[in-house]
Amino acid sequence: MEQLLEDGKKRMEKTLSTLKEEFSRIRTSRASISLLEGIKIDYYGTKMSIPQLATVNVIEGKVIVIQPWEVSLVKEMEKAILKSDLGLTPTTDGKTIKLVVPPLTEERRKELVKIVGKMSEESRVAVRNIRRDLLEKLKAAKKKGEISEDDYLQLEKKVQKLTDDYIKKIDKILEEKEKEILTI
Repeated sequence: MEQLLEDGKKRMEKTLSTLKEEFSRIRTSRASISLLEGIKIDYYGTKMSIPQLATVNVIEGKVIVIQPWEVSLVKEMEKAILKSDLGLTPTTDGKTIKLVVPPLTEERRKELVKIVGKMSEESRVAVRNIRRDLLEKLKAAKKKGEISEDDYLQLEKKVQKLTDDYIKKIDKILEEKEKEILTI
């Protein structure tokens, strides 16, 4: 049954890392290479992110400079950035692309706080679903006589503690992201 707990922990950890990845793609007033991770370009039949196809640098925390390894990708990258929900307008000289990350408006900040709150709640729900799944498996094992009532109660407490720990981690990540969004 310890294997069951370990499996649950891995699944909750995956939920947490997915949330962190999603948060890294949310634009704040700081420029970050991770903003471009979610923008995919078709490269010889394979979808690849911009950082996989170019040298990307951040200058003074406000400007992202993209130098594609193949000049033919400049137009494709420019189109993909415009289509993305980042709200950034690329400028190009034919060889490089520059993205100036403007400061966020107060209205946009509030909107982003709501979005990250919703994402966090979805992660909490995912963690609770994992808990429910684990508890159902424990009940089935108890019913089959594979574990005793005492073992069941002990494992149930461990599952709840694991769930509570991951909910706290999600809340902490949310708090940090909200602070990042609201800080000018």
